[in-house]
Amino acid sequence: MMMPLEVTKSASENPLGVSGPETHIQCASVRHSRESGNPAWIPARAAIGRNDEGSCPPSAHARHLGFQLRSKAPNGSLISAVLLFILILGNDKSSFESVIGASVENPAKKITAPKVEFVDVAKEAGLTARHITGGEVNKEYLIEVNGSGVALFDYNKDDLLDVFLVNGTTLEGFPKGQEPTNHLYQNLGKGRFKDVTQEASLVRTGWGQGVCAGDFDNDGHQDLFVTYYGPNVLYRNRGDGVFDDVTAKAGVLQQTTRWNAGCSFVDYDKDGNLDLFVANYVNLDLKNSLSKKNEKCVWKGIPVVCGPLGLPTGTNILYHNNGDGTFSDFSERSGIARSNTGYGLSSLVSDFDNDGWPDIYVACDSTANILYHNQGNGTFTDEALLTGTAFNKDGKEQGGMGAAAGDYDGDGHFDIVKTNFDGDTPTLYHNNGDGTFFDNTLTAGLGRYTQYVGWGTGFADIDHDGWLDIFMVNGHIYPEVDQHKLDRSYRQDRQVYLNLHDGTFADISGVAGPAIKDRRSSRGAALGDLDGDGSLEIVINNMYDTPSLLKNQGERGNWIILKTIGTKSNRDGIGARVTILAGGRKQMDEVRSGGSFISQNDLRLHFGIGDASKVDRAEVIWPSGRNEFFSDLTAGQVVLIEEGKGKDLRAAVPQAR
Repeated sequence: MMMPLEVTKSASENPLGVSGPETHIQCASVRHSRESGNPAWIPARAAIGRNDEGSCPPSAHARHLGFQLRSKAPNGSLISAVLLFILILGNDKSSFESVIGASVENPAKKITAPKVEFVDVAKEAGLTARHITGGEVNKEYLIEVNGSGVALFDYNKDDLLDVFLVNGTTLEGFPKGQEPTNHLYQNLGKGRFKDVTQEASLVRTGWGQGVCAGDFDNDGHQDLFVTYYGPNVLYRNRGDGVFDDVTAKAGVLQQTTRWNAGCSFVDYDKDGNLDLFVANYVNLDLKNSLSKKNEKCVWKGIPVVCGPLGLPTGTNILYHNNGDGTFSDFSERSGIARSNTGYGLSSLVSDFDNDGWPDIYVACDSTANILYHNQGNGTFTDEALLTGTAFNKDGKEQGGMGAAAGDYDGDGHFDIVKTNFDGDTPTLYHNNGDGTFFDNTLTAGLGRYTQYVGWGTGFADIDHDGWLDIFMVNGHIYPEVDQHKLDRSYRQDRQVYLNLHDGTFADISGVAGPAIKDRRSSRGAALGDLDGDGSLEIVINNMYDTPSLLKNQGERGNWIILKTIGTKSNRDGIGARVTILAGGRKQMDEVRSGGSFISQNDLRLHFGIGDASKVDRAEVIWPSGRNEFFSDLTAGQVVLIEEGKGKDLRAAVPQAR
């Protein structure tokens, strides 16, 4: 049963939940962590100057009385209280449904809690390929546990998102002709897909890891980069439904075996050509690697595969686009290779400090995360420690897996959500707007559960109210947990957190539809509107299982999708920042390659706009430095935003230093 919380806010409390060194941490956060068994409540207690947890009394009485709301803060706090009250009625779905449609009277406005209903339509859609990585019921080596990513992109330019699923293999191998392969599914429209892997020349077997999309040669067709334990592959989209393997020709063929993970196309020097970043996990020699039975690693009393600690870390890579279809390895000269102390998994690109240059964040497993700050002169420095994104708020490394960026509180700065390993919570880094971040996990309501192994994640406006919600997919790495009496399982449910408009979230996973409760051992996940109805679907790559295609059949407001086309900038407009004004509210996002857990979301930007019938204004800062705006964009459609066709804002944007 979900433990009830007493929500207490004061007029002096920041309504956005922005925390910092001087910010008072509420008893609710301490109680939240303590009652869920999260050890983080101990430092949280100390942070508010409590020497005895009795100063923050338990909230068992709230089970009988609901909870008391003592709030002087307007709007957001009341929204939080009402939705939390609904959840506190218990994990009893009938209790929730009895009030889910109820309106909440507020002196400022009337709020109605949305109905969210995710269902899995993968089988009906034809997404049936089974993912294979390592042993199904027993895993002997580390290489068998991480799984693979998924990409959503329009490979044939029919304005329908297609699905690319990365696949793995096993140590034993397969008879010739029976090897598992990656899969490309063409979107046929009307919710149906067709496997066109063979026709597209994308059949390949191996230890497939991540994937990212981007038009690296600016010919108008989106290309694919697929990472492996072993040689990566760069696929050039010919534009006729077929891809060419141009790895060697483009200069990105690796001569040594590396464990590559997440990747991102990024125009880091803003020359109009997409460069390529590749995160690396572990330097692993399979021939000389010890197995589970020889390494003697134990987790909760169970012999398991050993984690990466003790193995040499991989070295991240930055390939510079030469503008002629080839790349040069700039890892050393750019400073990327100097930060080689982390087990890098997912890469996330965004301009985190609003200086006009794309930075690169890397979620790292069991080590400090990396935040490569773009110096604007072709070089990067790792500023994760300085910015507060290297560790959690207790100064500890985490088992970082996936990462996503979004402005969840509408303050004009991109925040970061990161999924982590079992025994820890996810992490929500709030961007303070001064070049630093603060771990806002507990205050925001994401610190309740520690039994999940989180992977794919994203910010998404699920109900189209103009505020970014959060989803996470989970799955353990040890199949052995199902054979023991633990409060864990190999296959795990998903999570959905609803944005309460005040810097906090409510966990609505228990009432967000059967597809959220569905238990799988999930890995990569990607967001995109696959059927053209304006809502975001979620495609999930599941270990030793078929994929999931989650569709929300619940209540939603109006929407708009913006597709950027660069002219002086790279063709896809990757790195473009778009800020819209609709219904009196500003929202912003950036076009990104890579992210989630080693996956690729739709490159188009999706905005929920509530009851608004149009976007009054959309301002775009292009990677080239051009700053322009577009006006009066009607809701409920995909709008092409082409560089040079808007009205020039003539705002100063930082150029090369």
